[in-house]
Amino acid sequence: MSFSSPCPAGKGAGPGPTLGRAPSCPHPLPDQGPLTMDKGEEDDDEEAWLQLRPVEPLPSQCCGSGCSPCVFDLYQRDLASWEAARASKDRSLLSGEETQSCPSKLTPETFLAFCISATDRLTKDTYLVRFALPGNSRLGLRPGQHLILRYTQCYPTGLMSQYVESWKAGDTAFWRGPFGGFFYKPNQYGELLMLAAGTGLAPMVPILQSITDNAEDETFITLVGCFKTFEGIYLKTFLREQARFWNVRTFFVLSQENSLEQLPWSYRDKTHFGRLGQDLIEELVGSCRRKPFALVCGSAEFTKDVAGYLLSAGLAEDSYFLF
Repeated sequence: MSFSSPCPAGKGAGPGPTLGRAPSCPHPLPDQGPLTMDKGEEDDDEEAWLQLRPVEPLPSQCCGSGCSPCVFDLYQRDLASWEAARASKDRSLLSGEETQSCPSKLTPETFLAFCISATDRLTKDTYLVRFALPGNSRLGLRPGQHLILRYTQCYPTGLMSQYVESWKAGDTAFWRGPFGGFFYKPNQYGELLMLAAGTGLAPMVPILQSITDNAEDETFITLVGCFKTFEGIYLKTFLREQARFWNVRTFFVLSQENSLEQLPWSYRDKTHFGRLGQDLIEELVGSCRRKPFALVCGSAEFTKDVAGYLLSAGLAEDSYFLF
């Protein structure tokens, strides 16, 4: 994005010479030397540059998965560009945001603009957002990978949550990627034990769907979704459809429910109350039909606790992956 501002009459250079007779000047002006800005203009210009200064990311904005470049690498790059542009007083040196409506290629280094085609509120705090791809292009994400979202302002609480809540069809969001250290290959494991808390279900979905979409992939799947309440479970229809496949089992752990009678019949025999602890992990590992490889995604506390439970249940460190 280029930056420009109109030049008020009488300040700065004009549009250049025009054809015709020059206007007469009955009182010639003395030579005033080069034009200079007064103190007020200098202050305004300084304020304008400060508003363009890149905002340093918060530590919580780093996903911790070893992305290269990281959000802090990009910040240092943008800061260097800003400092160079400011020193030369040339705003055209600023990289700005990519404004193309049809991104040609997704890369880890550059944020690309994607148009939001639809938004659906799944639960009180979960949204499903669809982005349009131009023509017959493909996103290029492999199952298990993720993207990084950019926004110029983070809110004090919830970071980007309020920003995402404000999305509507026709808005534009900027993404870069893909990132992620887990690359799924068909029939790579005998069984995948997916342990997800809240939005940690998100990276499991494309892996699960890639398996059930592939008739040649005979990997068993045990998916455990941990939520506060039954109403908080999102993608219920999708999960029910996936559980109909011969190689897929789904279970749920609800931390703020305590009555099976209040659940639909189809959920009563596969729902546990409380939290995902050591005893339940051992039961799940023991019930796997083949040697399991565990995938874990959730809050930092959830991920740390579950990793310890898996080790105690007999899984080696190379037998699980933490998103």
